[in-house]
Order: sequence, then structure tokens, then C-alpha cells
Amino acid sequence: MTELRTTQSLSQDDLDRFGSDPRSTFAANLASVRERIDQACQRSGRPHESVRLLPITKTVPAHILRCAFEAGIRDFGENKIQEAQGKLEALHDLSIYWSIVGHLQTNKAKYLTRFASEFQALDSTKLAHELNKRLEREERDLDVFIQVNTSQEASKFGLEPSEVDAFIDTLQQYPRLKPKGFMTLALFSSDMNKVRPCFRLLREIRDRTVKAYPQIEKLSMGMSGDFEAAIEEGADVVRVGQAIFGKRPTPDSYYWPEAAI
Repeated sequence: MTELRTTQSLSQDDLDRFGSDPRSTFAANLASVRERIDQACQRSGRPHESVRLLPITKTVPAHILRCAFEAGIRDFGENKIQEAQGKLEALHDLSIYWSIVGHLQTNKAKYLTRFASEFQALDSTKLAHELNKRLEREERDLDVFIQVNTSQEASKFGLEPSEVDAFIDTLQQYPRLKPKGFMTLALFSSDMNKVRPCFRLLREIRDRTVKAYPQIEKLSMGMSGDFEAAIEEGADVVRVGQAIFGKRPTPDSYYWPEAAI
């Protein structure tokens, strides 16, 4: 019944972007992505369960995300806090694991701490302090990934690689934050010879720091265009959007200024 109501309410824009049966489309795309993950794991000699798929749902309307939920997707990754809040309200009846993967302004921390289970773009002590303060009020903890600017592009957010050790030491002051690993955005390029060094650098940073902080062990890296290379370089979490939900109506530069349109 839910699927029928959703399908009947599709606008022409929805039909053009997602087709007449979004649930079937998403299920097929999801199966394809998982198969590609399995193959990348096989090439790397890794068990397929060692890689977590985080579907990135930004720009996908809430009523369409109901179809994604029906297709078996339970983790929703959002880039912008305002967009995530609107979807949270519309989908409050669904058991969703919300992950925020984009840059967060300090004044938006109070919104994130009310609902998100995970934040993958922690890159400043100012933000860590504000998140911890808000989490204390909410009496809850938050899993976080430390964002590192491995491409060292001025337009990207994230810590410089040389700043990571001192930053991790500072995080001990914020017990409500539970660092689980590192996240990066690689160079936006179809040339994997240029992309892979970004992944390798993050892995090297993890390998160096995990000796002192064994809980900070995960690597979140790789998106629709490069997640297979990321897995081969050690990714534990891949953030895949367009390979599941189709091409977005907005260019990547709307979210990441350095991305090619």
C-alpha cells in the first residue's frame, strides 16, 4: 500500500529522474554496487563484510527515500544539515541511521546532535567543543570520523595531515565524541593514478595513529566514481550516492567547490 501511494504521487520530475518504480530501480542499483564491492574485496583479498556501504541520499526527496527504505536501505548519508532535518521530519516513522558527511558550521551543531548517529566531517577543535557541549545536554554520544585533506587542495575542508596527531590528542577533552576513524575526499578525477595517493595517505595516517588509539581504525573514503579503488587501498566505509540514486540535478560543485561540473 505504501509503495502504491508513493508511485501514484510521483511528479513528472520524479518520473524523469527515478522512473516509475523507484523501489525496483534502487534495489537493482544497490545489488549492482554491492556486487562491485564484493569484486573489489576479492581483488584485495578482503572479506566482503569488511566494507560498509553508506548510501548518500542528498538531493533525493523524502517521499522517494521511502522507496529506498522499502528497497532495503537503512543508512542515509546527508551532506547538508538543513536538508537532513526536513527529511527527518518527513520520515520520522522509519528506523533510519542518519549520518552527516558534509562540512558543519559550529552554529548548526545543536541540530545535528539531536538526531544524527554519526558525523563524518570533524575537522576543528572549535566544532568538537560545541558538539560535545550539545551532546552533554542531550545526554548522548556521537560516533565521529576525522576529516583529513589528503589532496591538500585549498578549497577542501579537513585537517592538514601534519595536524592530525595534535588534533587526536585534543579530542580526549571531549568524551561525548567517539572517534571511529578518518574520512577524506580524494581528488575529483577519472585518473585513478591521481586519486589513489589520497587514499594511501589516509591509510598511512591511520596505520600510524591506530597504534596509540586502536579505536580509531576505520577509513571512510571512496564515492561513486572511485569506491572500488578506495576499497583496494583499504577503505572500510564507502559513500555511494549517484551509483544508487542516479545523477543529481545539481552539480558536485554545489556541495564541493573544487569538483568539476
